[in-house]
Amino acid sequence: MPHLPRASFRPWRLRPSRGLPGSHALSTQSEPYGSPTSRRNREAKQKRLREKQAALEAGLAGKSKAPAESSKAWTPKEIVLYELPTEPGEKKDVSRPLPAAYSPRYVEAAWYPWWVREGFFKPEYQTRLPQSTGETFSMCIPPPNVTGSLHVGHALTVAIQDALVRWHRMRGDCVLWVPGSDHAGIATQAVVEKQLWKERGLRRHEMGREDFLREVWKWKEEKGGEICGQLRALGASLDWDRECFTMDAGSSVAVTEAFVRLHKAGLLYRSRQLVNWSCALRSAISDVEVESRFLPGPTELRLPGCPTPVSFGLLVSVAFPVDGEPDAEVVVGTTRPETLPGDVAVAVHPDDARYTHLHGRHLRHPLTGQLLPLVTDSAVQPHVGTGAVKVTPAHSPADAELGARHGLRPLSVIAEDGTMAPACGDWLQGLHRFVAREKILSALRERGLLRGLQSHPMVLPICSRSGDVVEYLLKSQWFVRCREMAARAAQAVESGALELSPSFHQKTWRLWFSRPEDWCVSRQLWWGHRIPAYLLVGEPGKGHGEDRWVVGRTEAEAREAAAALTGLPGEELTLERDPDVLDTWFSSALFPFSSLGWPQQTPDLTRFYPLSLLETGSDLLLFWVGRMVMLGTQLTGQLPFSKVLLHSMVRDRQGRKMSKSLGNVLDPRDIIRGAELQVLQEKLRDGNLDPAELAIAAAAQRKDFPHGIPECGTDALRFALCSHGALAGDLHLSVSEVLSSRHFCNKVWNALRFIFSALGENFTPQPAEELCPASPMDAWILSRLARTARECERGFLTRELPLATHALHHFWLHSLCDVYVEAVKPGLSHGPRPPGPPQVLFCCADVGLRLLAPFMPFLAEELWQRLPPGPGGPRAPSISVAPYPSAQSLERWHCPQLERRFSRVQEAVQALRALRATYQLTKARPRVLLQSSEPGEQDVFEAFLEPLGTLGRCGAVGLLPAGAAAPSGWAQAPLSDSVQVYMELQGLVDPQAHLPLLAARRHKLQKQLDGLVARTPSEGEAETRRQQRLSSLHLELSKLDQAASHLRQLMAASPSPREP
Repeated sequence: MPHLPRASFRPWRLRPSRGLPGSHALSTQSEPYGSPTSRRNREAKQKRLREKQAALEAGLAGKSKAPAESSKAWTPKEIVLYELPTEPGEKKDVSRPLPAAYSPRYVEAAWYPWWVREGFFKPEYQTRLPQSTGETFSMCIPPPNVTGSLHVGHALTVAIQDALVRWHRMRGDCVLWVPGSDHAGIATQAVVEKQLWKERGLRRHEMGREDFLREVWKWKEEKGGEICGQLRALGASLDWDRECFTMDAGSSVAVTEAFVRLHKAGLLYRSRQLVNWSCALRSAISDVEVESRFLPGPTELRLPGCPTPVSFGLLVSVAFPVDGEPDAEVVVGTTRPETLPGDVAVAVHPDDARYTHLHGRHLRHPLTGQLLPLVTDSAVQPHVGTGAVKVTPAHSPADAELGARHGLRPLSVIAEDGTMAPACGDWLQGLHRFVAREKILSALRERGLLRGLQSHPMVLPICSRSGDVVEYLLKSQWFVRCREMAARAAQAVESGALELSPSFHQKTWRLWFSRPEDWCVSRQLWWGHRIPAYLLVGEPGKGHGEDRWVVGRTEAEAREAAAALTGLPGEELTLERDPDVLDTWFSSALFPFSSLGWPQQTPDLTRFYPLSLLETGSDLLLFWVGRMVMLGTQLTGQLPFSKVLLHSMVRDRQGRKMSKSLGNVLDPRDIIRGAELQVLQEKLRDGNLDPAELAIAAAAQRKDFPHGIPECGTDALRFALCSHGALAGDLHLSVSEVLSSRHFCNKVWNALRFIFSALGENFTPQPAEELCPASPMDAWILSRLARTARECERGFLTRELPLATHALHHFWLHSLCDVYVEAVKPGLSHGPRPPGPPQVLFCCADVGLRLLAPFMPFLAEELWQRLPPGPGGPRAPSISVAPYPSAQSLERWHCPQLERRFSRVQEAVQALRALRATYQLTKARPRVLLQSSEPGEQDVFEAFLEPLGTLGRCGAVGLLPAGAAAPSGWAQAPLSDSVQVYMELQGLVDPQAHLPLLAARRHKLQKQLDGLVARTPSEGEAETRRQQRLSSLHLELSKLDQAASHLRQLMAASPSPREP
């Protein structure tokens, strides 16, 4: 068990943690070489702080000069490695003692390969489990792009899905979770093309299609496994023997079959329509690959293929002269002057009085002088700009609709490569469209038809793959007819057959499917599923006209279709296969059933389809989930799943979307293993950011992670991610939240170390069903355990995982560690050990770890494997297949009344600790009396007198009869209207020394109160916090005044204290 040296850097800078219940606020201030101290109780902790600081390592301690908010500082932890000889797939050696502190690298070593080798993640194994329910649970992972690496958004998906999968597996369901990756047509082709140009100076067209595809497959085999490694590191319990790739043989068969069936059903057709076009990629792209970038005004952008920066966010006003009236003109505004050569009309609203006299007239094109009709259309907004708009049907979706209504013929003026087309004339043809823009503006100036340029906020469509401005081009492409399938998808949600959770997503679903647009599935790429459609070339006896296409699973099948279409022998026809490939989303939409073997009726398809649940990010609701529902219902006759769980988008702590250009993208591996700032910066430099973006991203990274990212571990990351609810809006994740979960891991670790020591070497656990609590404290902790199991079960059944994580956090931290362990520790440390607590501790560890396992599989396995075996038959070989504790099995321990009674005891403990803090009783153990005017309430405390004294850090605790006089010289604190707490002070406190300290504290609090009172009241949450702080300060001042008054009485009664 080697120990690595501590790193020589300063504490990490953190922010307040909001992810977990009961977590302490973490300071945003970084105090070099010092531990932050609490502002509000600095004086009360001075002595303990000095003792602690003296014990801390040199360089990490020292008195802090600047005040800071209450904070839990991160100091570099000692890294412990597991280095016992263990072959991959061999079970980890747990015979050695646990390291003194939790170390993620030690805990997470060796377990995953063993889980996989043993087959725990396979449904065939699970059917043999003794707790088998006979029910199935199936899911598929949203296939990540093979080109990339997982980011925190992917990690959230994995954490949620794996928690659900592990819970179902442990409860005895037959679980299949299918792994897979997406071939990512555009992204993969772009990566390989860039690599070929960089390493060999080759373009794909110089290589030819077949040679290029061989290079892509070679790249995929070499680089495509990174995501699988990340999924393993995250503990994803996938059935790797069923791994799929959307370009493997099975998927290719499914894609071809789907295309042929949709075509036969009349749901696939070829048409010349406007599509999103990336000139840099020379391909159509999907809506999801179009990034809408808002520009507030004039903005210069560097674009691929354009020699100079291009200005956007400008409205150009252009005059169109009225034909036959030399001094009359109609002025239109445009942000795209490069499309002027494609204008075929000008449109105004029919009721716009400014243009009524021009109805039916013609205008002169400002560049060509050609006559253009002035048309009237109610879609024109008369109050926007001049109320007149240019109509360019070949380059604007809105104009295409308007042009179709008026029978206007579109004129294409921008070519596939982003240069100006021949229709523009020789003076523009071949120029880059944005170079042509400037030439057009110059021509308008020369002709006196440019009426001005002004700042204009706009949304610019950008290709997310290439960074180029998206153009709308008329192209002959294949389209999926969506109206009929969309109606079925909408009805599925309306009828309740398809459940969307959270339910507010139903509105988006209804809106989108109420007006579906046909889906362009053609892509002008080489990497992807080639479209199984064939063009009839030089058809005998057929003159010029529309192209005729046939579709077939094979060329032979297509030739048969062509023969049937033409009435000619197939061997006499010439067929050319469409060179285009299908949109990547087409194969992704088939994934729920193609991954199970469709179109073959495989055993997996029969048993596991439809899937039990589809879990993914809400941003994929329409582009992926909607298309899966449409194609799944059409092709299989069934919904691909009946339930959809959608999680929120992960944003950074400032609420910004994760973006490489902002430098705020978090790699899960960096959070798991930790990363120095230098490493993070190198990753940025190795990316493809331009210099300006790189500077911004690097600066943001230095600000957010001045000392890098601390090592948090997989379990902590998973637990933090699952602690956010789907209904809570976007997830604003910070590393400090994950770090808080690591602290929780350490708490669990230390709790088990104590439990192991308490059990001893020859401990034999009782069966849980025979365990009976021997004391009220035992009964209380078992009741808390039963309540936790109930909350976990509720959280998993409703798929609201924060219910479970919060319950587990509260049980381990606040019930077991803070209360029960502390209460029984004295009894286990001195004299003969009572038999009850060790059995209860074992039960809490066993059940608690099994409850925790779906969220923290590595930590739970590491600790559970070390628990002593119980009597009877062998237990499960792994916690991942051990029975999940059900609420029903623990119901006999659940005692809400006892928990309510003990909450009164905990209130008394807090009151006693507050009194100790007020009078600075650091080592003394004063006697305590409780007095209640309600006879029944005395019984509540009587059962817990011993743990009350232990937890309150007091001496003997007794009960004062109702009506008896209060003891002289004892401090008093009301617990309620009917209960008073008394603490002995006589001889334990020096009033003369303590009164000045109280006065100083009062002065400080009064200053804070005066400052808050003087502050101008604000609104909303800020004002609520201010009022809460005011109330808290008033209460503290009242306590100090009461304490001072009591000390003065004490000083008068007994001037000479004894030493405690």
